Amino acid sequence: MSDSRQGLTYAQAGVDIDAGNALVERIKPAAAATRRPGVMEGLGGFGALFDPRAAGFTDPVLVAATDGVGTKLRIAIDTGELDGVGIDLVAMCVNDLVCQGAEPLFFLDYFATGKLSVDEADRVITGIAEGCRRSGCALIGGETAEMPGMYHGGDFDLAGFAVGAMERGTSLPQGVAAGDVLLGLASDGVHSNGYSLVRKVVEGAGLAWDAPAPFADGTLGQALLTPTRLYVRPVLAAIRAGGVHAAAHITGGGITENVPRILSEGLGAAVDLDAWTPPAVFRWMADSAVIPEGEMLKTFNSGIGMILAVAPDRADTLTALLQAEGERVARIGTVVEGRGVSYSGSLW
Repeated sequence: MSDSRQGLTYAQAGVDIDAGNALVERIKPAAAATRRPGVMEGLGGFGALFDPRAAGFTDPVLVAATDGVGTKLRIAIDTGELDGVGIDLVAMCVNDLVCQGAEPLFFLDYFATGKLSVDEADRVITGIAEGCRRSGCALIGGETAEMPGMYHGGDFDLAGFAVGAMERGTSLPQGVAAGDVLLGLASDGVHSNGYSLVRKVVEGAGLAWDAPAPFADGTLGQALLTPTRLYVRPVLAAIRAGGVHAAAHITGGGITENVPRILSEGLGAAVDLDAWTPPAVFRWMADSAVIPEGEMLKTFNSGIGMILAVAPDRADTLTALLQAEGERVARIGTVVEGRGVSYSGSLW
């Protein structure tokens, strides 16, 4: 007796293997554009190979970092503005690596969604490849997961994994001392942390994502999706020039929580808030939701995306070098004896 029932397929369960294969083919040129010395194979294998010695290292120590984009993704999904979040993803990882003194070597991404849209995923991963290219970091692999029932509508999630290397004995922080100068590198906006609070501010202001931004050109959604600045090349140049004792990527926790991570016991930081002018988005949020200055400094980068602790006699030279690399640099304070971060002046 024959079985007349129609067989169930994976596609009918909501997973389109052909779409996944099409995406891999689509992104191969973008990934190939990130190729750098050390890459041993292209996309498609079960694992990705990289040779640190071929990348120029003699006695390499590997450094790894992983991160995501947080609820900034919610704005990207709701607005359809997907091209910058891949850059955010890379920046959140490689900016951390360089704080250890490491050169980013390669990157892998994880893209998970309920139903794969090849066009949308291509835009996101092309952004990832662009972030890698700007950082001198090869996109050598990743995972695209289609999981019906786990994500709804057009929702998706992103995670990134970066590996870098440094020569043994060169890790940062190293040699931080009272009197070191704190150089602040300007941010391009909110970057990729604090967006749960950002979304609450926007909700309280009664604004839609397509409303004109009160603090910038374009729509509110576009302004808030300005990608995280990539500091890798300028900071590596500064480290290699000598005199950089530590670097702090200013993400969640703001200046208040991140600067102490580079200071040893008995050291603190004195920061002059009058030394820079934050991007207008921060003043708008603080005023709109009556957010205290201390909360702003503990939640957002407040206009400073990276802080370097440098030897006093190297501060002028390193400032000039960083400016030549395209950074906006301010002397924002000094390392002092004590604990934590103390502030003088005002953000506004």
